[in-house]
Amino acid sequence: MEGEPRLPVLDFTMEDLNPGTNSWLSTCRSVRQAFEEYGCFVVMYDKASNELRNGVFGSLKELFNLPTETKLRNVYEGMPLKSYVGQHPKIPLHESIGIDEGTTLEGIQSFAQKMWPNGNHQFCKYLFEYAKLAEELDRMVARMIFESYGLLEYYDSYIESTSYLLRLLAHKAPKQVEPQLGFLAHTDKSFTTILHQNHVNALMVETKDGYWIDVDFSSPNSYVVLAGDALMAWSNDRINSPNHKVLMSGNETRYSLGVFAFNRGILKVPEELIDEEHPLQYKPFDHLGLLNFTYGASMKSYCGV
Repeated sequence: MEGEPRLPVLDFTMEDLNPGTNSWLSTCRSVRQAFEEYGCFVVMYDKASNELRNGVFGSLKELFNLPTETKLRNVYEGMPLKSYVGQHPKIPLHESIGIDEGTTLEGIQSFAQKMWPNGNHQFCKYLFEYAKLAEELDRMVARMIFESYGLLEYYDSYIESTSYLLRLLAHKAPKQVEPQLGFLAHTDKSFTTILHQNHVNALMVETKDGYWIDVDFSSPNSYVVLAGDALMAWSNDRINSPNHKVLMSGNETRYSLGVFAFNRGILKVPEELIDEEHPLQYKPFDHLGLLNFTYGASMKSYCGV
């Protein structure tokens, strides 16, 4: 329909996209504008080969085809984001499973050992290669955020205390003709999230004025970058963490991966982001503590002023 809002699509495939170049500076501005307007954007990033993509999505299919009792071995007490989630009556199409320290080879191998006691070399190889690529993209975006607000001096210490959760997801095709909820509307608790998927589109993002946008991952090189609740708080509400959900239709399973950035320290609003127009909205907060906070509760109830 003419005039429907669309998420901004930013091109990260440029040869000279390096700090200090004109293309870097203009992309920094575009990243900030997209985050402030939508809380997210689509990014074109061509570092994954066809072999890697096929290997990753083949590995996800192999994982989710394992018996439920095997997948249930992935348990983190009180940490729903890291444990296996599936077979839930409210979201029967959804299955997901988390890998702690998911951009490290040790984290991925430790997870694979639980699923395949004899190990699974191919799974580890593909997932690790993908996770490093997503981590590189996330760090580039984070640097652009800090730089666009004139806060580059805080970037290194942020990165040094950041770790990543890799979450693997499968959404089955609905049995009926009408679209069916694959996952409930929610915001992420991360600082930033990088999402990638196979060709089955189902992600929807809510705009500031309550309009739901279908997100188009039609290119195999497309990723979605989302602001999480922690970035919303750090930016003192300049950036909003967007509501998003999965609405499934068609007859194919959607496989996707999310790389979630979490800070191991205390995050606080930089003084430079507090002024008359933006009075302080959040107290300093323990980001990992947010994971243990009641799921679905707001950032304001966790650390609002």
